[in-house]
Amino acid sequence: MNLDRILPYAHSLLQRSVSTDDIVVDATVGNGHDTLFLSRLVGEQGRVYGFDVQQKAIDKTATKLEEQDLQNRVMLFQQGHETLDQAIPPVHHGAISGAVFNLGYLPGSDETIVTRPRTTITAVEKLIDMMKPGGLIILVIYHGHAEGAVERDYLLRFVQTIDHQKAHVLRYQFMNQQTPAPFVIAIEKRRERN
Repeated sequence: MNLDRILPYAHSLLQRSVSTDDIVVDATVGNGHDTLFLSRLVGEQGRVYGFDVQQKAIDKTATKLEEQDLQNRVMLFQQGHETLDQAIPPVHHGAISGAVFNLGYLPGSDETIVTRPRTTITAVEKLIDMMKPGGLIILVIYHGHAEGAVERDYLLRFVQTIDHQKAHVLRYQFMNQQTPAPFVIAIEKRRERN
């Protein structure tokens, strides 16, 4: 297939936005896959801030980072992503080049613990302000369950209201899937014009 699947597409967008020594956010560390990916992108001097409400996710991610000797690049917080502006030092506000959210529930865990539209929208609004110009927020939306469908609908309404002078918003989705396939919303903070 010549078209990228959802997660490879999300990663390819992040690779274009994130460079060595950058500051990035994994807003839902989950099983740690994106945290590892981002920690490799930013290199030894970069920083990844990772958030998850579940201790299981934090522990699993910390173990993966230690196995790869990448733990010095990442700070993990067992708290909701809506608090990221309090956890990330003010010196990094305005310097974040990339962020990723995998929305829904933690695979292989309690499916009643899910991301919620109110906290996700709050986190995205804060991140847009904290991003550097050209910075990119990736939302991977898993909507094949009841709460996921609710969050999808709220997020789609929200992203359509983002001022086009502030950010560009893109949707990447396979349209002819039999089951609700995940899709990507990408939000790129606009560069300042001279």
